[in-house]
Amino acid sequence: MTRPPRAVWPLAVLAVAVLAVPLAGLLWRVPWASAWGEVADPAARDALRLSLVTSLSATALAIVLGIPLAWVQARVAYPGRSVVRALTMVPMVLPPVVGGVALLLALGRRGLVGQHLDAVGVQLPFHTSGAILAEAFVAMPFFVLTVEAALRSVDTRLEDAARTLGASPGRVFWRVTLPLVRPSLVAGAVLAWARALGEFGATITFAGNLAGRTQTLPLFVYVRLESGDQDAAIVLSLVLLVVSLGVLVGLRDRWLRAF
Repeated sequence: MTRPPRAVWPLAVLAVAVLAVPLAGLLWRVPWASAWGEVADPAARDALRLSLVTSLSATALAIVLGIPLAWVQARVAYPGRSVVRALTMVPMVLPPVVGGVALLLALGRRGLVGQHLDAVGVQLPFHTSGAILAEAFVAMPFFVLTVEAALRSVDTRLEDAARTLGASPGRVFWRVTLPLVRPSLVAGAVLAWARALGEFGATITFAGNLAGRTQTLPLFVYVRLESGDQDAAIVLSLVLLVVSLGVLVGLRDRWLRAF
């Protein structure tokens, strides 16, 4: 094991403190005596229910669209593949509010595509479906990149053997390829779900903050904090923190090893 220079230790400890102290501050201020009451509040339950509906729907959308994209990116050489990969990663580095503005300009009632959708009665902004789309927009890259990395590392000789035995391309994909990358499919789906569950900026910009329709738990926390109800904001923030930590502990280093 390499022995690091002495100067590395204080900086490493400082880095951990920068990450851990805010979380410790959250735990320090949790009103434990009233925590269950805050979680059981009907408005909080509605926000939690809506968060689960939208995040799970966004994850399903990311899976349906992400598996074909990951397969094409991993297995097909075509002009512009690097551009597509860059576009796939953009939502990961783009400020969420900017993503929401982009969605609004593209899919809003007067947007590039939205004006045509509106003409046939399809309206996404300020609707639950808009919240689902906003969450899928920011969450899909986590799924696609995880699965693409797994597909690149698969032993293609197993797929070749299945083809040699007469299996069709579709059968090879469903019966050989997908089972081989199942752990990464699960890891990517869980990461996408956690990202969708915690989404704020794109959702509030594109779908608004309407109670019962688009007000997910992160938006509810923001409203409570702005209204001065700090206890509710802290308790519900803790709920989101527990979910995030649970995802990271459950996946351990599987996602990081994919890269």
